[in-house]
Amino acid sequence: MTDVIARIRIKSKDYEVLVNLDKALELKQGKPADINSILSFDKVFYDAKKGLHASSADLEAAFGTSNVAEVAEKIIKRGEIQVPKEYKDKERGDKKKQIVDFLARNAIDPRTNSPHTADRISRTIDETGVNIDNRPMEQQILGVIEKIKPALPIKIKTKKLKIRIPAEHTGRTYGIVTEYKESEEWLSNGELVVVINLPVGLQESFYDKLNSITHGSAITQELKEA
Repeated sequence: MTDVIARIRIKSKDYEVLVNLDKALELKQGKPADINSILSFDKVFYDAKKGLHASSADLEAAFGTSNVAEVAEKIIKRGEIQVPKEYKDKERGDKKKQIVDFLARNAIDPRTNSPHTADRISRTIDETGVNIDNRPMEQQILGVIEKIKPALPIKIKTKKLKIRIPAEHTGRTYGIVTEYKESEEWLSNGELVVVINLPVGLQESFYDKLNSITHGSAITQELKEA
């Protein structure tokens, strides 16, 4: 269990809470979590390392409440969580492995139609200095391919899809489709029609997310390549 500082600056003052790193990151990512299990101490500080407690008056002025749990949740969600370098390195390593494994299973050398080895893909990612972050793998995979392509001829099989999304669901679905977007059209009734190129290996997870948000109301059509 790693305790770190979550911090936010409001009206020239810092407000800090000590939190469990893993649980705080889950809350920041929108996952349900019990704030009391996240907090290491039931206190809000100006400076946690010096033990300087924030006053109730300042908490009321900055957050509209002096309730520690409510303030802490706002700090975690809106502020910065200090993530140790070793944690970031491990997270990047895990994400890189996930991307490499996906490409080894789903990508080929277009010159020979043969797959690339995981070792070769991994070395090329390192040699080309590709930045892999903590976003979901499916949001990074096409960007990784574009960056390593000059050094490693690589192609991934995709399907072109046309999706019509009802107006009430466009806000939550836009982030899902935009990573693969080829074109988009906003209709007068607020609906979104988008054409995407989706890696075949991501179809199942993509449809799961799309149907979960739209409750199956999005209309999907597979387009034939010209």
